[in-house]
Amino acid sequence: MNCKNCDHPLSEMDNFCQSCGAKVIRNRLALRNLIESFSEQFLNYDNKFLQTFIMLFKKPEDVIGTYIDGTRKKYVNVVSYFAIAITYAGLFAFINQKYFPGVYDRLFGAVNQNEAQVQFTSDMLYLIFEYQAFIFFLMVPVLALMSRLVFLKNKKYNYTEHIVITMYAYAQASLFVTTISFIAQFDKQLFFLNSILGLPLQILYFAYILKRMYNLNFVQIFLKTLLFLLILGMFYVLFVIVLLIYLFAFTDFFQQVIEAEKAKKGVSYIISSAINWTS
Repeated sequence: MNCKNCDHPLSEMDNFCQSCGAKVIRNRLALRNLIESFSEQFLNYDNKFLQTFIMLFKKPEDVIGTYIDGTRKKYVNVVSYFAIAITYAGLFAFINQKYFPGVYDRLFGAVNQNEAQVQFTSDMLYLIFEYQAFIFFLMVPVLALMSRLVFLKNKKYNYTEHIVITMYAYAQASLFVTTISFIAQFDKQLFFLNSILGLPLQILYFAYILKRMYNLNFVQIFLKTLLFLLILGMFYVLFVIVLLIYLFAFTDFFQQVIEAEKAKKGVSYIISSAINWTS
Protein backbone atom coordinates (compact mmCIF):
# COMPACT_ATOMS: atom_id res chain seq x y z
CA MET A 1 0.00 0.00 0.00
CA ASN A 2 1.23 3.49 -0.87
CA CYS A 3 0.46 6.92 0.58
CA LYS A 4 -2.39 8.55 -1.33
CA ASN A 5 -0.72 11.96 -1.03
CA CYS A 6 2.94 11.35 -1.92
CA ASP A 7 2.93 7.69 -3.07
CA HIS A 8 5.47 6.68 -0.41
CA PRO A 9 5.32 2.95 0.49
CA LEU A 10 3.38 2.19 3.69
CA SER A 11 3.20 -0.82 5.99
CA GLU A 12 -0.04 -2.20 7.40
CA MET A 13 0.91 -0.83 10.85
CA ASP A 14 1.45 2.78 9.72
CA ASN A 15 -1.11 5.34 10.85
CA PHE A 16 0.81 8.27 9.34
CA CYS A 17 3.03 8.53 6.27
CA GLN A 18 6.70 8.64 7.26
CA SER A 19 7.46 10.83 4.24
CA CYS A 20 4.79 13.58 4.20
CA GLY A 21 3.14 13.05 7.60
CA ALA A 22 -0.37 12.65 6.19
CA LYS A 23 -2.84 10.49 8.11
CA VAL A 24 -3.48 7.09 6.56
CA ILE A 25 -7.15 6.76 5.55
CA ARG A 26 -8.33 3.17 5.14
CA ASN A 27 -12.12 3.59 5.29
CA ARG A 28 -14.47 5.03 2.69
CA LEU A 29 -15.67 8.60 3.18
CA ALA A 30 -18.83 8.80 5.28
CA LEU A 31 -20.86 11.54 6.94
CA ARG A 32 -19.32 10.62 10.29
CA ASN A 33 -15.85 11.23 8.86
CA LEU A 34 -16.85 14.71 7.68
CA ILE A 35 -18.29 15.61 11.10
CA GLU A 36 -15.19 14.31 12.88
CA SER A 37 -12.93 16.21 10.47
CA PHE A 38 -14.86 19.46 11.00
CA SER A 39 -14.77 19.00 14.76
CA GLU A 40 -11.04 18.25 14.70
CA GLN A 41 -10.19 21.22 12.50
CA PHE A 42 -12.41 23.95 14.00
CA LEU A 43 -14.00 22.96 17.32
CA ASN A 44 -11.32 21.40 19.49
CA TYR A 45 -9.13 23.64 21.65
CA ASP A 46 -5.89 22.47 20.07
CA ASN A 47 -6.79 23.33 16.47
CA LYS A 48 -4.55 25.88 14.76
CA PHE A 49 -7.28 28.34 13.80
CA LEU A 50 -8.62 28.72 17.35
CA GLN A 51 -5.09 28.92 18.74
CA THR A 52 -4.18 31.57 16.17
CA PHE A 53 -7.28 33.62 16.96
CA ILE A 54 -6.68 33.49 20.72
CA MET A 55 -2.95 34.15 20.55
CA LEU A 56 -3.38 37.14 18.23
CA PHE A 57 -5.08 38.76 21.22
CA LYS A 58 -2.85 37.37 23.96
CA LYS A 59 0.60 37.23 22.33
CA PRO A 60 0.47 38.53 18.75
CA GLU A 61 4.27 38.76 18.68
CA ASP A 62 4.42 34.97 19.05
CA VAL A 63 2.09 34.33 16.08
CA ILE A 64 3.53 36.97 13.77
CA GLY A 65 7.12 36.84 14.99
CA THR A 66 7.43 33.08 14.59
CA TYR A 67 5.99 33.27 11.06
CA ILE A 68 8.46 35.99 10.10
CA ASP A 69 11.29 33.93 11.63
CA GLY A 70 10.36 30.92 9.51
CA THR A 71 8.02 28.80 11.65
CA ARG A 72 5.00 27.79 9.56
CA LYS A 73 3.35 24.84 11.39
CA LYS A 74 2.48 26.25 14.81
CA TYR A 75 -0.24 28.67 13.70
CA VAL A 76 -2.39 29.26 10.62
CA ASN A 77 -0.19 30.90 8.01
CA VAL A 78 -0.85 34.52 7.16
CA VAL A 79 -2.29 33.94 3.68
CA SER A 80 -4.77 31.30 4.88
CA TYR A 81 -5.82 33.42 7.87
CA PHE A 82 -6.34 36.43 5.64
CA ALA A 83 -8.38 34.32 3.21
CA ILE A 84 -10.57 33.07 6.07
CA ALA A 85 -11.25 36.67 7.13
CA ILE A 86 -12.20 37.69 3.57
CA THR A 87 -14.50 34.68 3.21
CA TYR A 88 -16.16 35.36 6.57
CA ALA A 89 -16.72 39.03 5.74
CA GLY A 90 -18.06 38.06 2.31
CA LEU A 91 -20.49 35.61 3.87
CA PHE A 92 -21.69 38.34 6.24
CA ALA A 93 -22.23 40.72 3.31
CA PHE A 94 -24.11 38.05 1.33
CA ILE A 95 -26.41 37.23 4.25
CA ASN A 96 -27.13 40.93 4.80
CA GLN A 97 -28.00 41.62 1.18
CA LYS A 98 -29.92 38.37 0.71
CA TYR A 99 -31.91 38.07 3.93
CA PHE A 100 -31.78 41.54 5.53
CA PRO A 101 -32.24 44.03 2.67
CA GLY A 102 -32.75 47.61 3.86
CA VAL A 103 -31.64 46.87 7.41
CA TYR A 104 -29.04 49.64 7.32
CA ASP A 105 -31.57 52.13 5.96
CA ARG A 106 -33.72 51.53 9.04
CA LEU A 107 -30.80 51.60 11.45
CA PHE A 108 -29.31 54.80 10.04
CA GLY A 109 -32.75 56.38 10.06
CA ALA A 110 -33.01 55.54 13.76
CA VAL A 111 -30.00 57.71 14.63
CA ASN A 112 -31.75 60.91 13.55
CA GLN A 113 -30.26 61.29 10.08
CA ASN A 114 -32.31 62.97 7.40
CA GLU A 115 -33.30 61.09 4.26
CA ALA A 116 -30.38 62.30 2.18
CA GLN A 117 -27.88 61.37 4.90
CA VAL A 118 -29.45 57.94 5.31
CA GLN A 119 -29.28 57.37 1.55
CA PHE A 120 -25.66 58.54 1.36
CA THR A 121 -24.47 56.46 4.35
CA SER A 122 -26.38 53.36 3.29
CA ASP A 123 -25.15 53.53 -0.32
CA MET A 124 -21.58 54.01 0.88
CA LEU A 125 -21.86 50.97 3.14
CA TYR A 126 -23.33 48.75 0.43
CA LEU A 127 -20.63 49.96 -1.96
CA ILE A 128 -17.99 48.88 0.56
CA PHE A 129 -19.72 45.49 0.95
CA GLU A 130 -19.81 44.98 -2.81
CA TYR A 131 -16.10 45.67 -3.28
CA GLN A 132 -14.85 44.57 0.12
CA ALA A 133 -12.51 41.85 -1.20
CA PHE A 134 -10.82 44.43 -3.41
CA ILE A 135 -10.70 46.88 -0.48
CA PHE A 136 -9.13 44.19 1.72
CA PHE A 137 -6.29 43.63 -0.75
CA LEU A 138 -5.89 47.36 -1.40
CA MET A 139 -5.72 48.32 2.28
CA VAL A 140 -2.98 45.85 3.25
CA PRO A 141 -0.07 47.40 1.29
CA VAL A 142 -1.33 50.89 2.18
CA LEU A 143 -1.51 50.19 5.93
CA ALA A 144 1.82 48.36 5.76
CA LEU A 145 3.37 51.39 4.09
CA MET A 146 1.96 53.69 6.77
CA SER A 147 3.26 51.52 9.62
CA ARG A 148 6.65 51.27 7.91
CA LEU A 149 6.77 55.07 7.63
CA VAL A 150 5.97 55.35 11.34
CA PHE A 151 8.94 53.08 12.14
CA LEU A 152 11.13 54.40 9.35
CA LYS A 153 14.20 54.76 11.60
CA ASN A 154 13.70 51.34 13.15
CA LYS A 155 15.11 48.59 10.93
CA LYS A 156 13.74 45.62 12.90
CA TYR A 157 11.12 44.81 10.25
CA ASN A 158 11.22 45.65 6.55
CA TYR A 159 8.25 46.56 4.36
CA THR A 160 7.46 42.95 3.38
CA GLU A 161 7.43 41.94 7.05
CA HIS A 162 5.12 44.88 7.75
CA ILE A 163 2.77 43.42 5.14
CA VAL A 164 2.71 40.17 7.15
CA ILE A 165 2.04 42.12 10.36
CA THR A 166 -0.74 44.08 8.66
CA MET A 167 -2.36 40.99 7.12
CA TYR A 168 -2.57 39.24 10.49
CA ALA A 169 -3.79 42.39 12.26
CA TYR A 170 -6.31 43.30 9.56
CA ALA A 171 -7.66 39.74 9.36
CA GLN A 172 -8.03 39.49 13.15
CA ALA A 173 -9.76 42.86 13.40
CA SER A 174 -12.05 41.94 10.49
CA LEU A 175 -13.10 38.63 12.09
CA PHE A 176 -13.92 40.39 15.35
CA VAL A 177 -15.65 43.47 13.87
CA THR A 178 -17.67 41.40 11.37
CA THR A 179 -19.04 39.25 14.19
CA ILE A 180 -19.93 42.31 16.28
CA SER A 181 -21.50 44.03 13.25
CA PHE A 182 -23.73 41.04 12.55
CA ILE A 183 -24.95 40.99 16.15
CA ALA A 184 -25.30 44.80 16.28
CA GLN A 185 -27.68 45.02 13.35
CA PHE A 186 -30.41 43.50 15.55
CA ASP A 187 -30.06 46.20 18.22
CA LYS A 188 -30.18 49.93 17.40
CA GLN A 189 -28.19 51.04 20.45
CA LEU A 190 -25.49 48.42 19.90
CA PHE A 191 -25.36 49.32 16.21
CA PHE A 192 -24.87 53.00 17.04
CA LEU A 193 -22.18 52.12 19.59
CA ASN A 194 -20.42 49.82 17.13
CA SER A 195 -20.49 52.48 14.39
CA ILE A 196 -18.74 54.90 16.77
CA LEU A 197 -16.22 52.56 18.39
CA GLY A 198 -15.50 50.15 15.52
CA LEU A 199 -12.72 52.11 13.83
CA PRO A 200 -11.03 53.40 17.04
CA LEU A 201 -10.91 49.84 18.42
CA GLN A 202 -9.29 48.58 15.22
CA ILE A 203 -6.66 51.34 15.40
CA LEU A 204 -6.00 50.55 19.07
CA TYR A 205 -5.62 46.86 18.24
CA PHE A 206 -3.19 47.65 15.44
CA ALA A 207 -1.22 49.86 17.86
CA TYR A 208 -1.28 47.03 20.42
CA ILE A 209 0.25 44.62 17.90
CA LEU A 210 2.99 47.08 16.92
CA LYS A 211 3.71 47.75 20.60
CA ARG A 212 4.23 44.03 21.19
CA MET A 213 6.20 43.51 17.97
CA TYR A 214 8.59 46.41 18.68
CA ASN A 215 8.56 46.01 22.48
CA LEU A 216 7.58 49.66 23.10
CA ASN A 217 6.51 51.35 26.32
CA PHE A 218 3.25 53.29 26.66
CA VAL A 219 4.74 56.71 25.83
CA GLN A 220 6.50 55.38 22.74
CA ILE A 221 3.45 53.66 21.30
CA PHE A 222 1.28 56.69 22.12
CA LEU A 223 3.56 58.96 20.09
CA LYS A 224 3.80 56.40 17.29
CA THR A 225 0.00 56.12 17.24
CA LEU A 226 -0.36 59.89 16.90
CA LEU A 227 2.05 59.82 13.97
CA PHE A 228 0.16 56.89 12.46
CA LEU A 229 -3.14 58.81 12.78
CA LEU A 230 -1.59 61.82 11.06
CA ILE A 231 -0.45 59.69 8.13
CA LEU A 232 -3.80 57.85 8.12
CA GLY A 233 -5.63 61.18 7.96
CA MET A 234 -3.67 62.20 4.87
CA PHE A 235 -4.34 58.87 3.18
CA TYR A 236 -8.03 59.10 4.15
CA VAL A 237 -8.43 62.53 2.56
CA LEU A 238 -6.81 61.21 -0.61
CA PHE A 239 -9.11 58.16 -0.56
CA VAL A 240 -12.25 60.30 -0.14
CA ILE A 241 -11.21 62.53 -3.04
CA VAL A 242 -10.65 59.52 -5.30
CA LEU A 243 -13.97 57.97 -4.19
CA LEU A 244 -15.93 61.17 -4.84
CA ILE A 245 -14.36 61.46 -8.28
CA TYR A 246 -15.37 57.85 -8.99
CA LEU A 247 -18.94 58.40 -7.76
CA PHE A 248 -19.27 61.59 -9.77
CA ALA A 249 -17.76 60.22 -12.99
CA PHE A 250 -19.10 56.66 -13.11
CA THR A 251 -22.36 56.59 -11.09
CA ASP A 252 -25.56 58.60 -10.64
CA PHE A 253 -25.08 58.66 -6.87
CA PHE A 254 -25.01 62.45 -6.50
CA GLN A 255 -28.05 62.83 -8.73
CA GLN A 256 -29.98 60.43 -6.50
CA VAL A 257 -28.98 62.40 -3.39
CA ILE A 258 -30.04 65.69 -5.02
CA GLU A 259 -33.39 64.24 -6.09
CA ALA A 260 -33.99 62.84 -2.61
CA GLU A 261 -33.25 66.25 -1.09
CA LYS A 262 -35.57 67.98 -3.57
CA ALA A 263 -38.33 65.51 -2.79
CA LYS A 264 -37.89 66.15 0.92
CA LYS A 265 -38.08 69.92 0.44
CA GLY A 266 -41.17 69.48 -1.73
CA VAL A 267 -42.93 67.45 0.96
CA SER A 268 -41.94 69.98 3.62
CA TYR A 269 -43.32 72.82 1.47
CA ILE A 270 -46.65 71.03 0.95
CA ILE A 271 -47.01 70.30 4.66
CA SER A 272 -46.12 73.89 5.56
CA SER A 273 -48.64 75.27 3.03
CA ALA A 274 -51.35 72.98 4.35
CA ILE A 275 -50.70 74.09 7.92
CA ASN A 276 -50.81 77.78 6.93
CA TRP A 277 -54.03 77.25 4.94
CA THR A 278 -55.81 75.50 7.80
CA SER A 279 -54.72 78.13 10.29
